[in-house]
Amino acid sequence: MIDGTAGVSGHRDADEQLLDDPRALAERDPGGMLRHTASAGAQVRESAALAAEANLSVLAGEGRPRAVVIAGIGTAGRTGDVLATVAGPRCPVPVIPHRSAGVPGWVGAADVVIAVSASGRSPEALGAAEAAHRRGARLVAVGPADSQLHSVAERARAPFIPVPRRAPARASLWGLTVPVLLAARALGLVKVNEADLAETAARLDADADRCRPTAESFVNPAKSLALGLAGSIPIVWGSSPLASVAARRFGDTLSANARYPVVTGALGEAGRGRVGLLDGVFGGLAEGERDIFADPEDSADDGTRLRLVLLRDGGLNAEDDADEPLAVEERRADAVQTLAERRGVRCDVVTAEGGSALERLASLVAVPDFASIYLALAHGLDPMAVPAITEMKELANQ
Repeated sequence: MIDGTAGVSGHRDADEQLLDDPRALAERDPGGMLRHTASAGAQVRESAALAAEANLSVLAGEGRPRAVVIAGIGTAGRTGDVLATVAGPRCPVPVIPHRSAGVPGWVGAADVVIAVSASGRSPEALGAAEAAHRRGARLVAVGPADSQLHSVAERARAPFIPVPRRAPARASLWGLTVPVLLAARALGLVKVNEADLAETAARLDADADRCRPTAESFVNPAKSLALGLAGSIPIVWGSSPLASVAARRFGDTLSANARYPVVTGALGEAGRGRVGLLDGVFGGLAEGERDIFADPEDSADDGTRLRLVLLRDGGLNAEDDADEPLAVEERRADAVQTLAERRGVRCDVVTAEGGSALERLASLVAVPDFASIYLALAHGLDPMAVPAITEMKELANQ
């Protein structure tokens, strides 16, 4: 165990044996991040029930908006990306995630602002809610009951969807996302039905069971993924817009939970430049210098190398509404796997499953979420407590 500066402790090399010791995992996870992550399916059901109790019918009664702005930061901001990709390219109005305080200058009475905050007090969500009220835009607020955001919604006489307060916010992705989707459904922007929600929740439950702490590494996809990533520089690319949202979510959790630097994004965009990383000093050049006769367990002189994680969507069928044909997406994904193989860069593939866009997204998010936690625990890090995040907030608020 190494004690670093600012109270940071852990070990640089991952302890593979620890991942198959449920008691040790529980001791290293005092905040219960594994338990919180396993609640994803329950979050879908709970937030759907809470949204049903909110007065969202008023949104439909006022007609379709000119545009929808989803205001929030961090995990709350990621809900806007989810809505945009679930709504798809045929959405009749622009869906715009907004991650800074206030709202875009063009927002007015013809628009809807959905302010989202896991704590109910983030400056970005509060500033957006206040600005929307001042400008006469329709407002929907998502956050904990009896919070500052709740108070703003009450003053604006706007629909408010309560969500349970969880710490940290990154454990609340599904609790925050479902209310946003249901508000958009009330506006006529997405076709998310009760069956989609039920199947998504069931998918998250099933993946939580597969990734449970008592499942050993050779049958646990999250532990296997974590061990493959250990000591590497991860590159996470999504093959479609939906898979790219999942890729960026994995980047969020790898950074915050496991403290790993990570490159994320859309595979289509990566093919225009970032795919060159596979040729670089951490990719093909490093792999070309590897001693093929060296003991793979002896990593003392083994430099840091890239590890590619490819999230493949594939769509429901070839006739799906999409920005590009499914065949193009599939060929691009096959191509990057071939490029990685030729350069000796290891590649993990997570393939979407499910009958709706929301369920497919869940299938791409669940295992990586668990993997980021197992990777943190393997390094002796508490995935719940991130000293740098706490210090950043303290320093910024001085």
